[in-house]
Amino acid sequence: MKNRLKGLRAERGWSQAELAERLDVSRQSINAIETGKYDPSLPLAFKIARLFDMPIDAIFTDA
Repeated sequence: MKNRLKGLRAERGWSQAELAERLDVSRQSINAIETGKYDPSLPLAFKIARLFDMPIDAIFTDA
């Protein structure tokens, strides 16, 4: 699954650690999601979408 997480995070000037804190996950989890090594759980995907005020499919794609 591809995602726009790194770009969205950068637009807001947040570090991986800052984003991780906002989502209550580890920085390593953010890194793994951004690099495509890990797909977030559905609850975490919803949490990410709410944080960025975007629909899930605007952040994550199956391409």
